[in-house]
Order: sequence, then structure tokens, then C-alpha cells
Amino acid sequence: MPDSTAVRVALWRALHVRADAPPHVIEDEIGLRLADPGDDWRSRPDMDPRATSGFRAAIVSRARFVEDLVAERTGLGVTQYVVLGAGLDTFAQRTPEPADRLRIFEIDQPGTQDWKRRRLTELGYGIPDRLRLVPVDFEAGADWWERLSGAGFDPGRPAVVACSGVTMYLTKDATAATLRRLAGLAPGSTLAMTFMLPAELLDDADRPALEATKPRAQAAGTPFISFYTPREMLELARDAGFKDVRHVPGTALADRYFADRTDGLRPSSGEDFLVATT
Repeated sequence: MPDSTAVRVALWRALHVRADAPPHVIEDEIGLRLADPGDDWRSRPDMDPRATSGFRAAIVSRARFVEDLVAERTGLGVTQYVVLGAGLDTFAQRTPEPADRLRIFEIDQPGTQDWKRRRLTELGYGIPDRLRLVPVDFEAGADWWERLSGAGFDPGRPAVVACSGVTMYLTKDATAATLRRLAGLAPGSTLAMTFMLPAELLDDADRPALEATKPRAQAAGTPFISFYTPREMLELARDAGFKDVRHVPGTALADRYFADRTDGLRPSSGEDFLVATT
């Protein structure tokens, strides 16, 4: 089974379709079908449409940003897409174009990958050759790069790599090591990685929600470990060897995907993007 965080993300993506007015930033109810949480899933406390609106909007905007980036890079000839910490990602099932032009590698824990493989088969999606589910036991110290290469990834060709909602659960040393590994990708590769801001950099309205979320994450066994200022994350990426690095604040995603909405739906602050190229 996937962890509770991955399931919550999938359900929030579905809730965006069910509870928010169109146009939808992303339309994903396949993750809901995979999770199969029962008919009463919307009665969960963490699915309250009003209380979770900022988190829900942040989740769908980060997904849309990554998928727009993948479409852009695919248009320039990139043919490999790697999702680190894939969870219940459904890009391969939802977007025949550009997914049909890509080989997609989803990396996650072995239990999650076994479960997802079974659920995709049960729901009739199957596992097409272009989708590679790569199980990696991070807790046992398995080398994800070795497993990725063994699954057919070609390190000599450029790729897009997405790492969303992961770095807050890793030590800073582990994130730095991941960045060094990814900086060795073929020229023309792009990394999109989210990172969580320290509380003092959040909007006043969003700070209490972050503080309230921390103990819940701890109790769920997925404590928040690492927070980064934008400058710190950019320096990490430069030191790792990336040629070009830029910071994309969450506010930029709000302006890009929510500017014309009349219902007040806006993503909460707190999670920004590093976009780095080799």
C-alpha cells in the first residue's frame, strides 16, 4: 500500500474536480480509483473542501507545473521522464499525448510499486512498455540510480526528472546527494524539485496551517525534516553541478493557474520549486 500522504494527494486531486468549479487546473480522478477509499471518502476530516482549499490548490498547481514542463521538454525531443517518489501519479494513464512519446520511470518503495502494479491491472490500465515501475527500498540503502538504469533508463540521453513533495522528508545531506547524482544527467536534462519553506517565509495566513500540519505528519510516521530558503536550495543545486538553476515561487503558480478564478481558490504558500538544467 502507498503511504497515507500519497493517498491524500490523490484524493485532493480528485476533490479538485468534484468540489471546485471549472476550469480545473488538472483533472485527475484516476488516483481516486486506484486508492479506492470507499464511498464516504469525502467525509474524511482532511477532505473538508473549505478547510483544505489552499493545500488542494497547491497540490494541483504543482502537478500542472510539472506536466506543462514535461510537455514543453518533450516537444524539444526529450524522450525520458523520471518521477522520484511517484506515489499515485497518473500522468501515464491520463495523458496519451505526450506520454506516448516518452518512456516513463516511476520510482517508489517496493510495497507501493507492487500495490500500484496490481491496481493498474485490476482497473484495466495495465502496464504498457513505456511505463516502468521501479521499486527501490530506500530504507535499506538501495541505489535508486542503479535500479533506474536496470529498468531501461539511458543515462546518455536527456530526461525530465520530477521530485514533488519529497525533500521535506529527507535529510539535507540526502537531498544534496540526490542533486549531485542528477547533475550528472545528460546535457539538456531538466529537474523540477519542490522544497518546503521555513515557517518565517510563509504568508501570515498560511503559517498556522503549516504548524498544525507538522505534528500530524509526525504522527503518521512521515515527519517534516528539512526546510530550505530559496537561496539555500539554489546554492545546493549549483554546488551539485547544475549548469542553470532558477527558483519558481508558489506565488508564480498561483498567478499562472488561478488568476482568473472568481471563487477565491488559491494555493497556500509554503512549497516552491527548484528548476535546474544540466
